[in-house]
Amino acid sequence: MRSAADAVAPRLTFASLTDIGKVRSHNEDFLGDPRSMSAFTGDHTGLSRMEWLFAVADGMGGHADGEVASCVAVEALFSSYYASAEEPPFALAGAMAAANEAVCRAAERDAQPSSSRSRMGTTLVAAVLGGPRIVVGNVGDSRAYLLVDGRLRQVTLDHSFVAEQVELGLISAQEARRAPLRNVLTRALGSEEGAMPDLFEVSWGTGGVFLLCTDGLHGVVEDRTIEAVLAEDPPDRAVRRLIDAANAAGGPDNISAIVVRTDGGSEGRS
Repeated sequence: MRSAADAVAPRLTFASLTDIGKVRSHNEDFLGDPRSMSAFTGDHTGLSRMEWLFAVADGMGGHADGEVASCVAVEALFSSYYASAEEPPFALAGAMAAANEAVCRAAERDAQPSSSRSRMGTTLVAAVLGGPRIVVGNVGDSRAYLLVDGRLRQVTLDHSFVAEQVELGLISAQEARRAPLRNVLTRALGSEEGAMPDLFEVSWGTGGVFLLCTDGLHGVVEDRTIEAVLAEDPPDRAVRRLIDAANAAGGPDNISAIVVRTDGGSEGRS
């Protein structure tokens, strides 16, 4: 189990955690937060200007390919975002495009005749926090959730076959959780040169809680459980409880979560 320590940003407390799960032999997820990616964020002046970036990626491609794709995507995202002179919403869109380009280049560079690496890809969900508005971008089925006044809502929309079926009214959201094609994505970084993210802006206030996670969590843990954990626990305990809940449900996939709370600058917890 790999963990990034809790950290305190102005008005924010956060924690991140990733786990291999109970079935997989290796972890293809990759997390990025201001602490773990400090080599890319620059000094506090840059953080103050650009606010705080968080990201979760779930790599695909088999064996080491997924690990490469998710790591390359998050590193390119942070490098591009904090080098940008644009405002956060435009900087995030540009950084996600840079992440897609980096995964495509990695696939082309490392592809061998007998390798699947030309088909490597990754989901990516990223959020910029620090003010009253949150800017979110996503490609794939890793998700962002927001808890405000004790109520959880999903911010992002999955780019998947079953999500499209739900949108068309062909199956229910509950049926989608058990659908045999639930892991088939319709969009991912590295799948094509022009893969574009969806962008969202949401507001939050003091006491709000924000979650980024891979499908290893949201695919097996019910929303009501996620809601209760985020409402009850500070970020450090919340990420651990969420990982434990996914493993208790069988842990069929890698599990990753970042929990961020806006609280007026309370102390981080270890």
